Amino acid sequence: MYRYDSHDQTLVDERVAQFRDQMRRYLAGQLGEEEFLPLRLQNGLYIQRYAPMLRIAIPYGMLASYQLRKLGEIAARYDRGYGHFTTRTNLQLNWPKIEDVPDILADLASVQMHAIQTSGNDIRNTTTDQFSGIAADEEVDPRPWCELIRQWSTFHPEFAFLPRKFKIAVTGAADDRAAIQVHDVGLRLWRDRDGEVRIKVLAGGGLGRTPMIAEVVREDLPWQHLLTYLEALVRVYNQFGRRDNKFKARIKILVKALGVDEFRRRVEEEWAHLKDGPQTLNDEALKAVAEHFVEPDRRAVPAEALEAYERLRGENRAFARFVTNNVTDHKVAGYKAVTLSLKRREHSPGDVTSEHMAAVADLADEFGYGELRVTHEQNLVLTDVPVDRIEALWQRLEALGLANPTVGTLADLICCPGGDYCGLANAKSIPVAHAIQERFEDLDFLYDLGPLELNISGCMNACGHHHVGHIGILGVDKKGEEYYQISLGGSQGNGASLGKILGPSFFREDVPSVIDQLLQVYVGSRQPDETFLDTYRRIGLKPFKERVYA
Repeated sequence: MYRYDSHDQTLVDERVAQFRDQMRRYLAGQLGEEEFLPLRLQNGLYIQRYAPMLRIAIPYGMLASYQLRKLGEIAARYDRGYGHFTTRTNLQLNWPKIEDVPDILADLASVQMHAIQTSGNDIRNTTTDQFSGIAADEEVDPRPWCELIRQWSTFHPEFAFLPRKFKIAVTGAADDRAAIQVHDVGLRLWRDRDGEVRIKVLAGGGLGRTPMIAEVVREDLPWQHLLTYLEALVRVYNQFGRRDNKFKARIKILVKALGVDEFRRRVEEEWAHLKDGPQTLNDEALKAVAEHFVEPDRRAVPAEALEAYERLRGENRAFARFVTNNVTDHKVAGYKAVTLSLKRREHSPGDVTSEHMAAVADLADEFGYGELRVTHEQNLVLTDVPVDRIEALWQRLEALGLANPTVGTLADLICCPGGDYCGLANAKSIPVAHAIQERFEDLDFLYDLGPLELNISGCMNACGHHHVGHIGILGVDKKGEEYYQISLGGSQGNGASLGKILGPSFFREDVPSVIDQLLQVYVGSRQPDETFLDTYRRIGLKPFKERVYA
């Protein structure tokens, strides 16, 4: 993974010192709330419903074991002993004291981490495929490109005060696991006949109050022009994006208003001034970054180990369930990626305790070359586990309560913090998630349902990605009462789609029963080997609606 050079470290250290002085002046009454607001936001500091919240950047979801260990220490020392992994692969601390934030940022800087641009109207954390670099269907490893974008976008002097926040996602695989079609900018890396990297550029996607699927702006951008083209694109947004209405300020509104052809014309016109300029990439620049993402020194796994692994799957039902759902194929024979489920009823989805952070960091050192990934589904991944160590890893995860064999099932739901924490939320999300998990505990039933994505958001900001859930749940406020609106048919991967609203909203206590009725329609209507999404797309919304509102 990427390691800071002296320039990176100096930049982050200086930002910590700068914010420490800003905090001092704020606490002394020398900076007012209005003056302090943009300063704290660009350092990831929010004021939530009950306490401050600090959002810590995890660039493109990559964590070293020592970084996770430090996050656990910070959560224990400055918070309530846990953190929350978000759908942007960041970590949120929900209860820090505001006066402690400069010390937290200093601790983060000691392990090459920060909270810069995790908030505010700027370019946020770039995300990518959690299996980047190891996926069998990958054409181009997106991590070096994500790092180039990180370096380009951090402290970009022109883009510190955009009309609204701006999010970029990158994939280099055939299967889009980065949800590039629902981002402000999505990048699909591919290779032409000569093996040269080309980039498909999408813009104008996003969720929130006005969800939209991104449009293709450029099909085959040569890789050398990545940064100059992004510069032109964001510059057009910065110039023409609306600032008079924050609900219409995202780039998706601009692309829709102009039309993709006119938007493309303006980007190309702006790019003409930047093309082949100083920010044009070359082999030397790419190599300097790519050298950080080298293949680990994997040992060869003997054939008999593979045979023993398959034999154990056949003999041990619990192990087989774990492998089927939580273990993913690797590009290198004899290795697998293992997903650690952070979805347990004892904790909110995505939450992890300080003790578990320390324990998982130890597992990463022992089983996976000291590296982890955070997924936008709010789980963790060990990327390089030899098959002859998977049983031992599984046993350790079982002891920790992190081996739930439910990844990709209804129980692996996405959930924002909702009204329990967030001042923007219209309704609570976490109790709904717990109620659904409690209602659908039977593993045989979950497995029979097959792949099913259920996403919950506490408000229209859609931090829980409810628009692209196969089943989406949105908390809404009706005259001070919490209700929940349900949508069906969303999808985040290839051929992404936005869910359609089922009908009038429901009381919180009715939501699990409504989900049950939806699942009954699916089970009664599906054809052999048909997923929930396939069935919905075949039969449409009407049968589900008739059953629920009968």
